Amino acid sequence: MKTLKQLLASKPQSLAAVAPKDTVFHALKVMADNKVGAVLVLEGERLKGIFSERDYARKVILVGKASKETLVEEIMTDKVQYATPQNSIAECMALMTEGHFRHLPVLDENLQVIGVVSIGDLVKETICEQKFIIEQLEHYIAG
Repeated sequence: MKTLKQLLASKPQSLAAVAPKDTVFHALKVMADNKVGAVLVLEGERLKGIFSERDYARKVILVGKASKETLVEEIMTDKVQYATPQNSIAECMALMTEGHFRHLPVLDENLQVIGVVSIGDLVKETICEQKFIIEQLEHYIAG
């Protein structure tokens, strides 16, 4: 099974990120512009949290806050689980399934963000790998 290092090598390298003092409205715009469901919250190069559509729905809209007045740091998830480039796709999928979250930052040995994977990325990679294995087995059986 592939590692995150291999998966990230095949993904575009742009990171959708905002600062803790940015407004929720700005974060939503960054998410829309990048067509992603979550943005990293960075203070300089350091990961401070993650802000997702789920955070917006549960911590802004449902409690009557205004997205143009609420700061990201007020509602972001600040206890962020992360993976390293050496983690396998299966390990990350298990972590995300168990933790009920859909976006996982990938940090290097210096705790610098080098990418983000979504549950969709992991499912797509798993399906591709399974398809390859099935094709190999079919070829073996036929030949």
